[in-house]
Formats: sequence, structure tokens, C-alpha cells
Amino acid sequence: MRDSDLYAGLVRLHILYHAGKDPVFGLGIMEELRRHGYQLSPGTLYPMLHSMEEHGYLRATQRIVDGKFRRNYVITAKGRRALAGAKEKVRELFGELLEDD
Repeated sequence: MRDSDLYAGLVRLHILYHAGKDPVFGLGIMEELRRHGYQLSPGTLYPMLHSMEEHGYLRATQRIVDGKFRRNYVITAKGRRALAGAKEKVRELFGELLEDD
């Protein structure tokens, strides 16, 4: 297992969080994730977005930007519920991780 495998869940939570604020698209969320130290390739990110859509956490719409189709993703009600539950689990984990310091 690689370290990046451990972070995959955090990346998904970042995506849900940002998709809950404004629609996200591949390159835009890739740049946002890079700001947080995650280096994802399109070959990693796009299957993740598609999987999150297939499982009902995101909904995609297409629009034309600069003559090209762009898929924008927004959080769904299921995604909002999952994010709310994850926030509680992250708070608990965060507390435990910092307890040892």
C-alpha cells in the first residue's frame, strides 16, 4: 500500500466539501487539491469523480467553456449527508491524533 492510498478518502472529502460550496470541475479541483499538498494525475482524479457520481455523492452537468465541454460536479443530498457524517469522524480522529503530542 502506498501513502497516497491512505489519503484517497481525504481527497474525496475535499472534493465533497468544495462541491458543496460551488460546482467543481477536473482541472479546477486538481489545482485546489495541489494547494493542499495532493498531487493527483488526471488518471487518478477523473475515475474518482466518476465513481463519486456513480455512487450518488456528486451530480454532473455539462456546459461549454471556450468551445469545449466541461463537466461540473455539485454535491447531492447523499453527498451532504456523507460529508456531515465524515466531519464528525474527522473531528474524533483529529482529537485522537493530537492527543499523543
